Amino acid sequence: MLGVAESFRKSDKKGVVAGIVMRGDIRIDGTGVCRPTVGGTDSTDELISMYHRLRRSDVRAWMLGGSAISWFNIIDLVSLHKNTGVPIVCVTYHSSEGIEKYLREYFPSEWEERLAVLERAGKRTLVPLRSGYSVYINNIGMSLEKAQRLVDLFTLDGRVPEPIRVARLLAATLRQDLYDEAPEDIVEFRSLHD
Repeated sequence: MLGVAESFRKSDKKGVVAGIVMRGDIRIDGTGVCRPTVGGTDSTDELISMYHRLRRSDVRAWMLGGSAISWFNIIDLVSLHKNTGVPIVCVTYHSSEGIEKYLREYFPSEWEERLAVLERAGKRTLVPLRSGYSVYINNIGMSLEKAQRLVDLFTLDGRVPEPIRVARLLAATLRQDLYDEAPEDIVEFRSLHD
């Protein structure tokens, strides 16, 4: 599984997206990073490039923590699948009225193109997990049932699957270390269980 999550602030020029290769026994077996433009349209290309840099023919699925990253830099899930040959499950956690109004407001000259990329992935489906929680998923290149099984397999508790949770922690740490100044004499421990 290649789990993906991001960290950014709107004031950043580039976001930080971390990829975590995680085996079925929840062991981390590789990492990758890419830097999509905040507010840009290059997230799909950045993820494809990160995937190829990993040189991992054993990655059997993407698990993305959302498809609208780095301030509406929409991931084209269909193109990502087509260009890597790897099925995708995209996980989100809350109901939404959609982002069309925000795209119209923030990107008046290109909102339609961004919305079209998002809509190509189809409607999200709410699925229950064994943990007692539910998540929304988009599945590309695999059945809904298989996507749900994968999310269940990698969710130890709560609703956030481990590949996404660990990728989120790594992205946040990298972003902080890249952009925020911290006193040099402080060493901080970041727990994977936080």
